[in-house]
Amino acid sequence: MNIRKLVCCPLLLWLCCASVSAKPVHHYVFFGHYREKIKEASSFIETKALEGAQVTYSWRQLEPGKDEYDFSAIREDLAFLNSKGKKLFVQLSDVTFSEEWISVPRYLLSDVQYNGGADRQYKVKDHDEEHAVVAGWAARRWDPAVQERFHKLLFALGKEFDGRIEGINFAESSVGFGESGRLFPKGFTFEIYRDAIITNLKALKRAFPKSVAIQYANFMPGEWRPTEDKGYLRAVYQAAKESKVGVGGPDLRPYRDGQLKSSYPLIRDAAGIVPIGIAVQDGNYEDVDPKTGKRITIAELIQFATDYLKVDYIFWCTQEPYYSEHLIPFLGRVKS
Repeated sequence: MNIRKLVCCPLLLWLCCASVSAKPVHHYVFFGHYREKIKEASSFIETKALEGAQVTYSWRQLEPGKDEYDFSAIREDLAFLNSKGKKLFVQLSDVTFSEEWISVPRYLLSDVQYNGGADRQYKVKDHDEEHAVVAGWAARRWDPAVQERFHKLLFALGKEFDGRIEGINFAESSVGFGESGRLFPKGFTFEIYRDAIITNLKALKRAFPKSVAIQYANFMPGEWRPTEDKGYLRAVYQAAKESKVGVGGPDLRPYRDGQLKSSYPLIRDAAGIVPIGIAVQDGNYEDVDPKTGKRITIAELIQFATDYLKVDYIFWCTQEPYYSEHLIPFLGRVKS
């Protein structure tokens, strides 16, 4: 065997480094709202390096009526995963990326005290807010009345599942309401929204003092780091570190300036202080290295996540063919 080729093999090199690493990385599969796939995914169950599943549950799903909580789906998923030696990481959804779906409970939409409960998000191209396109719905995270209801849900969840689930994370901090104020919902300002994100992440940690608590914080409305840094995202990360709340976010993209210059430096600075989680989402497997023109490999994704971002958790999406043909075989060769 050619020793030089052996040493240069990226897979073997990563495996050797991982085996002596003082900070093991926890690999989870992100199933999103498709929780039924947990029981169907034999490769997930059989791959020892995959410690568990990250499953999304919407606020509406968990609170079908005011003060009427239904955690049966979480209980069922947790029991099944535990029976297979796997863990559950809950992603709590209060936003959507389609106009057809709203994640907040129906009573929030109909009771006037909640000001609609959720507001439309928009996709704005070239700063043309007049022709903005609806891109989903976001809970009124900054509205005190809505916030009170959301916190009540958190503490109900924590009472039953804190210490039993591996962790829980909020959806991303990014929302799309434009910049001029034309599309702003009632009571929304950039500063009020910043403060609301901080208030909510603190409540999450109080509700889950034992399980890992993570705030996905990728971008904040009203700024674009580093050229237009108003300090909003930095304030969120500082508050998270002070409250011992983990940070991270969607999209592991080593070649994208948007991430490299916005959240990634803040994630890296928080490593070792709080838990770090990064999500490999649809499209991430397809990114191309501009220097080589080649598609990024699983080994390169992991190397960037561990060496630069210094993550504790990687949540892998199931985008095909990359999940079955690349991720599963790769992690199948990793000794747990």
